[in-house]
Amino acid sequence: MTALEQHPRHRLDDLLQNPVRFSIVAALDRAGTLGFGEVRDAVEITDSALSKQVSSLESAGYLSVGKSFVGKMPRTSLTLTRHGRSAWAAHLAALREIAGEPGR
Repeated sequence: MTALEQHPRHRLDDLLQNPVRFSIVAALDRAGTLGFGEVRDAVEITDSALSKQVSSLESAGYLSVGKSFVGKMPRTSLTLTRHGRSAWAAHLAALREIAGEPGR
């Protein structure tokens, strides 16, 4: 590695290094849009813990939160944004490079 090259760890996304946020974004990347409860169950966390992490990801522009009603029941949906997908792809690329799988 030359002085001009930088270790791939410097390209890891600080927000996505949290295991819960990593898991949320991974689930949304696979599914597109999921309901709040679906994400909560997939990641195996409480409503309040998910709400806190969703707020962080939404503030960073990584996901959008949709609110609607089915009858009188409120529904919250989570969708990965274009910015979130880009950050996710870059984070995974850096992890693969660290693991010795460049360009995969």
